[in-house]
Formats: sequence, C-alpha cells, structure tokens
Amino acid sequence: MTMTDLQPIVFEGVDANAPMVIAGPCSAETREQVLDTARQLAANGIKIFRAGIWKPRTKPGGFEGVGAEGLEWLKEVKAETGMYTSTEVATRQHVEAALAAGVDLLWIGARTSANPFAMQEIADALADAGADVPVLVKNPVNPDLELWIGAMERLYNAGIRRIGAIHRGFSAYGKHLYRNLPQWHIPIELRRRLPNIPIVCDPSHIGGKRELVAPLSQQALDMGFDGLIVESHCEPDCAWSDKAQQVSPDVLNFILNTLVIRDAKTSTESLTLLRQQIDQIDNEILESLNKRMRVSREIGQYKKEHRIPVLQAGRYDSIMKSRVKLAVEMGMSAEFMTSVLSAIHEESVRQQIDIFNRR
Repeated sequence: MTMTDLQPIVFEGVDANAPMVIAGPCSAETREQVLDTARQLAANGIKIFRAGIWKPRTKPGGFEGVGAEGLEWLKEVKAETGMYTSTEVATRQHVEAALAAGVDLLWIGARTSANPFAMQEIADALADAGADVPVLVKNPVNPDLELWIGAMERLYNAGIRRIGAIHRGFSAYGKHLYRNLPQWHIPIELRRRLPNIPIVCDPSHIGGKRELVAPLSQQALDMGFDGLIVESHCEPDCAWSDKAQQVSPDVLNFILNTLVIRDAKTSTESLTLLRQQIDQIDNEILESLNKRMRVSREIGQYKKEHRIPVLQAGRYDSIMKSRVKLAVEMGMSAEFMTSVLSAIHEESVRQQIDIFNRR
C-alpha cells in the first residue's frame, strides 16, 4: 500500500513552510500547570500544544494521567491562547473523549503502535466517528519498520488521510547515551518507502535528557524531518513524569531560535559530479563484494570437501578486530564498520551453507 493520496498536515495560522513544532508537558498534571505552560509557549510563538492526558506507565503505581478531566484544561488552552491542542490516545474511549473535546491532533504512542489489536480499535473508533483529524504515529518500541507502516495503514484504511510519523527512537537493553536509540536508518527507510509521509522527531524521548534535545533536534532537521514534538514544562524539575527530559518554555525558545533550518529548495545541480562519483564508487563496491563472495564460495567448497565446519569463530573475531581498527583510523565509526562486516559475514556464511546443502 502506497498511501499516495495523503493530505498535508497543516493548520490555519501555522507556517506550512517552516518545521512544525508541537510542545507542551509530558503530562497534564493540574489546571494551573497546563495553563501556565501554554501561556509561556504561546508567548514564544508555539502554535500547537501537547499534553498527555492518559499516561501508559511501565510499572503500576506511577502517575497514569489525570484522565478526561484534563481535556477540559485543553479546551481552556485553546480558548485563551488560540493554540491548537494535541494528546495521545490508546483506546476507543480515549479517541471518543478527545474528539468530543475538540482536540485538534491525536498521536499514538510507541507501545500502542506495536499492538495491531489496539491500532485496529483506534482505527475503528475514528472510522465510526467519521473523524477528519490528523493522527501522528510513533514508531513501535522495537525497531520494526513493517509494524510502524502497518499501524499507519490501519488508519489509512479507516479513512484517515492526514497521517504522520513520529520518530522517538527504539528501546534497547542496557545503558546507552540515549534513552531510546535513534537508529536513524529506520525513519530514513520510512521516508524512502513513503515519501509523502511527514516525519516529526521526538528528541525528548530519544535523548531522555534535556541537554540532548537541542543536538537531536538539529540532527533531525538536517536529515529533512518535517517537525519536532518536544516536552516542555513550566517547572521541569517538578514534573510528575519524565522530568529529566523536559525543558522550560524559555529554554525551548532558545533552542528553536538557534536551530539552523536548511534550504531544501536550493538547487543541487552543483552536486551532480560528486553524485556521479558516488554512483561509480557504489558500483565498484558491489563488484568487490561479488568477488569476495566468489572467494567465500570457493572456501565453502574446500570446507565441504575436507569436512571443516562453516563457522570459524576465531577467524571471524580476528577479522572484526583488525578491520574495525583500520576503519576507525580512516575516520569511520566502529559501530558502522561492525554492522557492515557483520552483514558481509552473514551473507558469506549463507552462501557457504548453500554449498554444504548441495548434493
């Protein structure tokens, strides 16, 4: 499914030529906190306000949101500041309550987008309501592009035509620099597969620390993302949820004013010769890989004839260490070269096993 007839996500009074910015607290906590944050954001030019009304928590006992009462506060935000409002939905009841309250934009969280049953329930609720509301879908917690696209396809089948994606990173076990690993290649592939899908970056959830919001935002815009959804709280250190990753409205204003917006309309004719070089080099890489696989098949034939196991762990470890070290000396990252060599080794093993299976 190509979803070619999607409509752009635009709001009256919001500059469609600038990156979309959605900002507000992780959670709607009190009426005063919501209105105070909204007033400060509106004064700084933010047009779309976000606040979590229902909060899925990893473990029971945490703050799970104020519930439908918070929707009344969003109504007040819209009436007083003129901002558009947005919130997360995860069930049919959430959808119905948010639509009844006049919420202008819905988003679907990472846990929900990973659940086809939940996504279908939301899609059915939107279809039953005949809703004409933009919906942003966060990537699933696990790095599964097909699951992400499938979640959006369910909305599309329900008649929703203003659909966007939110890249919030992917969960990983252990300690890392980021709360959720960016794995930028996945949203890049999403853009290749669905070029008309707007992609919004969530630097708050990717970074997990407020000091990472600015560099992640810049990186996302440099990669051609269409906007940002940032958690901003009037008193971040007092937030009831995810306080470490929230920034104050003033800090957010500073970040936004220091971001460099690239001109996507600038002619790229001057890059033609360099791109031709890239094409030539890519062809040479493919030829080299073909030669390498040919040698791997010859090795596989030798192993088969001499009853040698396909996998030689010591040899593989030696290759990884020496090649990665050399790549780092050449200015490439160890992670990049590790992934490249792993893929090459996996294909080499596959081809040798094919030889072993031949009679």
